[in-house]
Amino acid sequence: MTPSAPVSTLDGWAVAPFTGGGLTYDCYEKGSGPGVVLIPEVPGITPEVLGLADHLVDEGFTVVVPSPFGEPGRAPTTGYVLGVVARLCVAAEFRAFAVGAHRPITDYLRAVAADLAARTPGTGVGVIGMCFTGGFALAAAVDDSVSASVLSQPSVPFPLGKARAKDPGLSPAEFDRVAARASAGEVCALGLRFSGDRAAQAARFATLKNRLGDAFEMIELDSSPGNEGGFSKGAHSVITSEVSEAPGHPALAARERVVAFLRERLTS
Repeated sequence: MTPSAPVSTLDGWAVAPFTGGGLTYDCYEKGSGPGVVLIPEVPGITPEVLGLADHLVDEGFTVVVPSPFGEPGRAPTTGYVLGVVARLCVAAEFRAFAVGAHRPITDYLRAVAADLAARTPGTGVGVIGMCFTGGFALAAAVDDSVSASVLSQPSVPFPLGKARAKDPGLSPAEFDRVAARASAGEVCALGLRFSGDRAAQAARFATLKNRLGDAFEMIELDSSPGNEGGFSKGAHSVITSEVSEAPGHPALAARERVVAFLRERLTS
């Protein structure tokens, strides 16, 4: 984690339960302008996730952050992270190890996206997923309301073996639907990962690129020894905890590209 990674708090965020796809979770909302659903990474809505969320608000978006796991606002610790991961590994709505699977949580996220799209300006909404939730952002694009998906270090299914490492993170029927929408110009996706990240491997990005073609933009940050960004070999969270607000920092540039991508897709 970069020492200067931007953080924030829950101050100013409105919270209310939202039900969709047979699931109910609290959702936090702030901002005005085109809609963006920001799905938190493990272990939940951390200060770093809120740092990204508030940045998106400042950039002119209405941001909704669902809270399907973890304790909102709590800082990550090793014990906290491991406890959340243990729960997620056995939770039926997430199906952390399944290949070619439909994940019930994505039905919920599609409902959140559709609701947000119905009450915000712009050409649909964007969905950002990170780490455990990275692939959920693409699965949400089955719904017509989603115009942009951002997959930051998508790590599900957990890459234990080659089949899981290259799995796109959604079912064949969902992948067919997203690919058809991408071919029609209705949705584009942006993927981000570190070159040495074993949780979000290059094989998964290759699967997505092979199917989505030019509709899938890839950003790979160098985390090899001696890299210019000073990233450790374990660097993982591209647009949250690895961001430094020093001009020219590679992760900062990646975050800037995410904002530009969302603006291009949602305001064109």
